[in-house]
Amino acid sequence: MISDFIYKYYIDPVKYGEPYNIVETITYAIILIIGVYLLYRWFSNSEWLSQRGIKLDSAFILATLPYVVLGGVLRVIQDAGMVTGDWQYLIVTPPIYFLLFFFVLAMIFIGGTLKKNGLIQNFLSFYALAGCMAVLVVSLILFSWGMVHGHIDLYILGIIPLMAVTAGVLVWACMRYLLKWEYVNDPLFLALIFGQMLDASATSYGLTFHPAVHYIEQHVVGSNLIEMTGTAFVMFPLKLVVLFPAIYIMQLYRKEANQAFWHLVLLAMIVVGLAPGIRDMVRMVLYV
Repeated sequence: MISDFIYKYYIDPVKYGEPYNIVETITYAIILIIGVYLLYRWFSNSEWLSQRGIKLDSAFILATLPYVVLGGVLRVIQDAGMVTGDWQYLIVTPPIYFLLFFFVLAMIFIGGTLKKNGLIQNFLSFYALAGCMAVLVVSLILFSWGMVHGHIDLYILGIIPLMAVTAGVLVWACMRYLLKWEYVNDPLFLALIFGQMLDASATSYGLTFHPAVHYIEQHVVGSNLIEMTGTAFVMFPLKLVVLFPAIYIMQLYRKEANQAFWHLVLLAMIVVGLAPGIRDMVRMVLYV
């Protein structure tokens, strides 16, 4: 009975590319919360990190953004069928998060060790560069695959980021000038806004305008809203309903909250928008 439950709600949706179910969604949310807490405890209590001057602050979160992008492009490797057999399930949700987690840890330990031994001067520069290089490598692999299979749609590669930037600027302007939230100029909040708008833009474009592939919304709330309203552009108001109070509350407790925990929560919020947005955009560019 237990094995049937596991296969029905966890293994089969991954194996057959089915939309997320409510049990799966709740489970992954719990895993995310536990992961954020464990990271917070590690960064707060690790003598190894403190000796090397590695701390969870705004600079560290910004340096981690390439790894968020890496998760998005790496996921497309499986979407394109470039990895076969059971190995492909290492780069689907949620195993890909664990894979990236250990890769990030490896880069932190390598960077920290190099700095401790005087081989590098700036840990964050090494850490961010390592993430950027990983993104470049995976992107070149995807580009080569697209060249071979004849699908690299540069129009989509341009229009979706343009939609995201346009929507992001409108949201930022509303927060900054109508609500007088001067703190929204913070690069972390800008990354959060762009990531969520990119996710909404990719979903809206893919479900409405993609010329060749029929996509579906995999998340429970989004798919139900799209079915109710009859348009994928409902993703924009859905994002805004969450985004406005989220940024307000995060700023409200910014000074009172533990800074490491505050930054981790904000990173998690960025991840759930930016990573799937990158993945969906690249999928559409390659027609997979």
